[in-house]
Amino acid sequence: MLRRYTVILSILYFVVLQGTATAALSTVRVLVLPFTIHADQDLSYLKTDIPKVIGEHLESEGAVLLEINDAQKNEVATQSSNVDALRQMGLDVGADSVIWGSMTRIGNHISLDTNLVETMGGKPVQSVYEAATGMESLRMVTQKTAEKLARQLFHRELITHVRIEGNRRIESDAIERVIRTKAGDILRVGELSNDLKNIHKMGYFDDIRVEAEDTDGGKAIVFHVKEKPTIRRISFSGNQVFKDEELRENMTISTGSILNIFTIKSNIEQLQIMYKEKNYHNIKISYAVHDLENNQADIEFVIEEGEKIKIKTITFQGNTTFSDKKLKKWISTSEKGFWSWLTSSGELNREDLSQDVQRLMAFYHTTGFIHAKVADPIVDFEDKWIYITFKIDEGERFKVGTMDVDGDLIHSKDRLMPALGIVKEPFFNQETVRKDVLALTDIYEDAGYAYVEIVPLTKEHPDTHLVDITYRINKHSKVYFESINISGNTRTRDKVIRRELRIHEQALYSGRELKRSVRNLHRLDYFEDIKVDTPRGGSDDTMDVNIEVVEKPTGNFTFGAGYSTVDKLFVTGSITEKNLFGRGQIIKLSGQVGGTSDLYNLSFTEPWMFDIPLRGTANIYRTRREYDTYDKTSMGGGGGVSYRIFDYTWLGLSYRYDVTTLDDIDDNASDNIKDLKGKHDTSAITTTLSYDSRDKVFNTTEGQDHRLSYTFAGLGSDIGYHKIVGELGWYIPVYKGLVSFLHGEAGHVEERSGYILPDYEKFYLGGMNSLRGFDFQDVNIKTTNSDGEDSEEGGEKYVQFNFELTYPLLKDIGIVGVIFYDTGNVFAPDESIALGTLRHCAGYGLRWYSPIGPIRIEAGHILDPKEGENSHANWEFTMGAAF
Repeated sequence: MLRRYTVILSILYFVVLQGTATAALSTVRVLVLPFTIHADQDLSYLKTDIPKVIGEHLESEGAVLLEINDAQKNEVATQSSNVDALRQMGLDVGADSVIWGSMTRIGNHISLDTNLVETMGGKPVQSVYEAATGMESLRMVTQKTAEKLARQLFHRELITHVRIEGNRRIESDAIERVIRTKAGDILRVGELSNDLKNIHKMGYFDDIRVEAEDTDGGKAIVFHVKEKPTIRRISFSGNQVFKDEELRENMTISTGSILNIFTIKSNIEQLQIMYKEKNYHNIKISYAVHDLENNQADIEFVIEEGEKIKIKTITFQGNTTFSDKKLKKWISTSEKGFWSWLTSSGELNREDLSQDVQRLMAFYHTTGFIHAKVADPIVDFEDKWIYITFKIDEGERFKVGTMDVDGDLIHSKDRLMPALGIVKEPFFNQETVRKDVLALTDIYEDAGYAYVEIVPLTKEHPDTHLVDITYRINKHSKVYFESINISGNTRTRDKVIRRELRIHEQALYSGRELKRSVRNLHRLDYFEDIKVDTPRGGSDDTMDVNIEVVEKPTGNFTFGAGYSTVDKLFVTGSITEKNLFGRGQIIKLSGQVGGTSDLYNLSFTEPWMFDIPLRGTANIYRTRREYDTYDKTSMGGGGGVSYRIFDYTWLGLSYRYDVTTLDDIDDNASDNIKDLKGKHDTSAITTTLSYDSRDKVFNTTEGQDHRLSYTFAGLGSDIGYHKIVGELGWYIPVYKGLVSFLHGEAGHVEERSGYILPDYEKFYLGGMNSLRGFDFQDVNIKTTNSDGEDSEEGGEKYVQFNFELTYPLLKDIGIVGVIFYDTGNVFAPDESIALGTLRHCAGYGLRWYSPIGPIRIEAGHILDPKEGENSHANWEFTMGAAF
C-alpha cells in the first residue's frame, strides 16, 4: 500500500500538475508600489498599508519583494498612468513584475483598482477590481485582490469542482468531510497530498488515486477510490481458554463490516488484554485475510495462548522489622500454592496488586511506622513465572507518648479516656486513632451534638520516638430533629416505616438511633434502596430527616425440587406476600411433597398488633412423615404473640392444637409407639425467649442466636408433658472470611402424671442438624419391647455441642467450605447427663445458597464407633427447603 501510495504522489507531482510544479520552482520578484488614495477625508496612511498587505500575502506564496527609494515613491503618483515608466522603475530594481493601483471611497462605498504588468515582454497590463461597502471591508477586499494577483503571478489554476468516484458503500459526503480541497480554491499540490493521506487514514480503501482534468475556467479534481472488502465471516483457531462467542463479544468488528486493518489490530490488542487478565501473558495473536469474490473476505484470528503463568515468588526489600511471611498475610496477592486450582492462588490481578500497596502502608501505619512508604511493586515475567517485588522504606518506629482530650468536654476526662483504644496500643496506630475519633463522635452525637468536630493532633518527638496525641473537640450546639419526611413509598404505608424508626420529631439528635433506624428499614426487605438526607432545619440547632425509599416487589412465588437423605426426592413450592396491603403483614402458603414426607402450611403474621411491637401469628398445617418403624400424620394449628422487649430480643407465648395419627407400625417399634396407635390430640402452650442478631440465616458471618422455650401440654388432651429446651449460638469472624460457630443446646421433657408422653415428643440426635456422623435419629435409647424385639426410643434428656469453621471458597457465587466437630447424646429418665458418655463425630462439607434454596453436602465420621457402627464417612445431602 505504501509503495502504491508513493507512485500516486509521484504521478501527481510530475505528470498531472507538471505545469504548476515547474512554475513553483522559479522565483518571482515583485515590486509593489504605493497606491493612490481618492477620498473626501485624510486616508493617506493607506498608500503604504494596502501595498504592505498585498506584499505580505505574495511573500507567503513564495514571491520575493523588492523596494524603491523614497524619491521614486514620490514619483509614482505622477507616473501612475505611464506604464512604460513603471516598467522601467521595476527593471531598475530587478523586478519581474510591477503592481500599482488606487483605492477610492465615495460615501460608504469603497473600491480597489489594481494593475499588474511584467517588466519584460509586451504582455498587456492585467487589472483586478474589487469593491465592497464600509471601511471595515477594506482588509477583505485587499486580501481578495492579493489572491487574484498571486494566481496571475504564479500562473496557478482555479479548481472548478471536486468529484469522488469508485465508492459504493462509503458515502461521498463522508469522504468529502476529510478533504480540504474545495471548488474555488487555487490548485496546490501540497493540499492534494494531505487530502490523499486523510482519505487513507479513514481505513476503508485499498487504492486511492487523484487526477486533474481540464475544464473551462480551471481544473476538475477527481479522487478515485477502491473500497476494501466487507467481512463475510470471522473465525478463530488455537483458542482453548475462551470460546469463539466470548471472543466475538469483546470485539468491535462483526460480519458485514468493512475490513479495516487498523480496527483489526485494535481488536487484537483487546483480545490480548482478555488473555492477560486470565494470566496468559505469553499470548500471541495474528490474523489472516482470505479474499473472496464480490469484494468480500474472511478473517481468521490465529491464537497461540501459551501456558497460564502464575506468581512464583513475592519478595520484599527494606523490611527489617517484619518478615516476608508476616507481610504476605496482609496482601491479597499470593504465590502459587498446592490448592491453586481451587483457590486461584498465584493469580496476578493488577487491581489487587495496586491495593496491596495501600494494605502494606496501612499495616505499617498501624504498627508505629508513621512515615513508612511502599513503592509500586515491580512485576517481572520470566518464562512461565511471575516475580513480584515490593520495595519498602520503613522509617522510624514511634510509640504512644502522652494522651489528652481538650476543648468542649461534656464529660470528665476520666470518663472519656476509657473510650480511647490508643491507650492499649504499644505503638502509634493510625487506624486506632481513627476509631477513637468515631468513638468520641458517637458519644457526642448520642448527647445531641450532631455537628461535633474532633481533630486528633499529633506531636512527634524524633529523639525519643514518641508521639503525643491530643483529641481536640469542638462540640458546637445541640441539635434537635425538626421534621421527619418520608417519600417514595407508593404502597407501603407511612406508619409501617415510621414504627421502625428510633428517632422522633422534636427529640434530641442521636447518631446511634438514626443509624439503627436505617438498619431497621433495610431489615424489612421492602425496599431496593433507602436514601437518608439530614439538612439543617429552620434554625442552626434543628435538623430535618428526609428518608427516600425505592420500593420493590414483596410478593414471591417459588417452585422447585430437592433431595435429602431423610426426605429423599421432594417437590416444593410457596406463595408469600411480606407486605400485605402495604401494612407489613405476612401471609404464606407453602407445601412439600416427597418420598417419605408431605408438608403443608398456611400462616399469617401481624408484626405490629395495636401499633406496638407485638407480633401476632396464626397457622394451620398438615404433615405426614414415614419413620423407620411407623408412619405419623398430624393436622393442627395454632397462634401466638411475641413482644420485643429489647433489641433483637423477643418474649413470646403461643398455643398449638394437634391431632396425630400413628399407623403402619412395625413389630420392632417401641411399646410407646404401639400403645399410641390411632389418633391422639395435643393441646400445648409454649413460652419462648429468643435473641437473634445474625446478619443472615444461611452462611451467617456474625451475630448470635439464642433461644429458651418451655412447653406445657395437656390442656384438655390425653397427651401431657413439660418440655424445656435451651439453645446458644455464636458466630464469630476470625480472619479474612473465616468464621467460627459455637453452638450448644440441651433439653428435658417429662411426662405429666396421668397423661401420655409420646415418643415423637422425645429427643433423638443424628443427622444433618445435630450429630453429622450418624444417620437421622441414630442416637437414641436402645431397649426391648414387650414382644422381645430390639427397639429404639427417644431420650427424655439430651445435650449437644457443635463447633464449625467456615470459609468462602468461591465468594462471588457463595460457595462456602466447612469443617466441624459435633458431640452429644440422649439420656433415659433414670439416667443423669454424663459428659463422659457423649458421642463424637467430625467432618467437612460444602454449602451453597443456590437460586433454588440452600444446598448442603457434608460428610461426618464417628470418632468413637461402637460395635456395628460404621466409622467411614456418612455423607448427607440436602437441597431446597419448603418452610
